[in-house]
Amino acid sequence: MSEPKVDVCVHNRAAWNHEVALGNAWTIPVERKSIERARNGDLELYITPTRPVPADWLPTQLAGLETLCLAGGGGQQGPLLAAAGARVTVVDNSDRQLEQDRSVARRNGLELNTVRRDMADLSVFDDESFGLIIHPPSNVYIPDVKPVWQEAFRVLSPGGTLIAAFDNPVRHIFDTEMAERGVLRVRHRLPYSDLTSLTPAELNRRLQRREPLAFGHLLEDQIGGQTDAGFLIAGFFEDRFAPGSDDALSQFIPTFAVTRAVKLN
Repeated sequence: MSEPKVDVCVHNRAAWNHEVALGNAWTIPVERKSIERARNGDLELYITPTRPVPADWLPTQLAGLETLCLAGGGGQQGPLLAAAGARVTVVDNSDRQLEQDRSVARRNGLELNTVRRDMADLSVFDDESFGLIIHPPSNVYIPDVKPVWQEAFRVLSPGGTLIAAFDNPVRHIFDTEMAERGVLRVRHRLPYSDLTSLTPAELNRRLQRREPLAFGHLLEDQIGGQTDAGFLIAGFFEDRFAPGSDDALSQFIPTFAVTRAVKLN
């Protein structure tokens, strides 16, 4: 099947702007009390639903550290890191997601920078610009994940850390609409692409409903892609949606993975 001519970056920008209006969980800013705790040295950082990033994965000195929240808009990780003293830049494809970060910053007297950008193109930043990169599970919304790791490696300074979350690819083998009704039926081969794995009618419905287009990447590209870019994987954990959620697969297996990767000196 030939791939439909869809500009994924443009479509997903509009789709995530729409998700903000819908109140998607990944678009809801952190509460003020979390900001205050971070200001007082109690930073609890989530990039997956239920397990926080281990405290010992983060640099011991965040104050003044140039930090990139990569495809991390939504007023969540960026403001918390800024409250903890980091010099934060949030890159995201969605204007309204970035506005969530600016709104939290204004409300709490924080300084952070926002840049609307495709996560796979960080050419506006110099080499070795950041000491820490936080990357929520956003690369499910781009067709090719390898450039993300290559660009992250380029802009990270030696000795710096990349903390990245991504989908368990098994999620994408199931019929999506049936899974939303709680029925897990294996249907798709991996790697998965909304553009080629769905029927034209299913894809058209997704486009018409302004839903983000998704891509299920192989672990070879998610983890191997990081090591190929030059990173050393120094930590790993898994997470899932909370019990009682409407995510059927989380009843059986972890649906997210998180890596801590280091750029060696």
